[in-house]
Amino acid sequence: MAPETDLTERQRREREYHREFAAKHAALISEPPNTDVIFNQERRWWNAHWSMYDLILAAELSGKKVLIPGCGFGSDAMLLRTLGADVFGFDISREIIEIARLRAANYGMADIDFQVMVAEKLVYPDDTFDAVIFVNILHHVEIAIAMAEVTRVLRPGGLIIGNELYTHSSLQRIRESIFVNGWLYPRMRRWIYGNDTPYITEDERKINESEFALVSARLTDARIAYFAFLEGRIFPGHMAWASRLDRRFLRLVRPIGPLLGSRVMFLGHARK
Repeated sequence: MAPETDLTERQRREREYHREFAAKHAALISEPPNTDVIFNQERRWWNAHWSMYDLILAAELSGKKVLIPGCGFGSDAMLLRTLGADVFGFDISREIIEIARLRAANYGMADIDFQVMVAEKLVYPDDTFDAVIFVNILHHVEIAIAMAEVTRVLRPGGLIIGNELYTHSSLQRIRESIFVNGWLYPRMRRWIYGNDTPYITEDERKINESEFALVSARLTDARIAYFAFLEGRIFPGHMAWASRLDRRFLRLVRPIGPLLGSRVMFLGHARK
């Protein structure tokens, strides 16, 4: 991990936030990952997380070296290991990585390589990995630098799969309006998130179309899909019937998906 003096102010705030976050979730050491998303034959096509795992399953990553930036408590790393991949994960928080290591060891996956580092300065050699999986991490990093590092450590033609929080800048201006931010959102927060304190850091913002362009510029043969127009904005994600309608609507209006979606899922090969 880079010395504290080498961290940016944002990275220091992220590390401090996640130190406290880890302390509140220490019980995860004894919690196995939910393998439903890889073993359940009834797929949830309307859900971005399940749809990302459809891509992962189709990629047949068994025996491949897979990197998971911002791996958090290790759930995705453990799922990829269950699928037979040789998994490497890193996170900015030493405390979170310690939980991930202990958790993986508890479930026979001590061979997952968990490390503490920042996405903007990876310690791995060039051309190390066959695939990189992004899950809700790009809005925590300097995207251009992180993507350059990721493509550096990927082998030529390496696979990139991601599922990230997203909003078009036009909709974000509405989100930040006095009416929505000051009045409507505080009243809907518990309805949407299930509590009054969602997992949002001080610097956290969904990536917008310009920032996602920095990601897609690093992809060849890209496949991109947008999810959740009203899901997570007007109704919570556990309302499956509403999420199905939401997904069907975004499929119907696919050309304007980049304007309406609040999640972006992508797959492509690394452009060096």
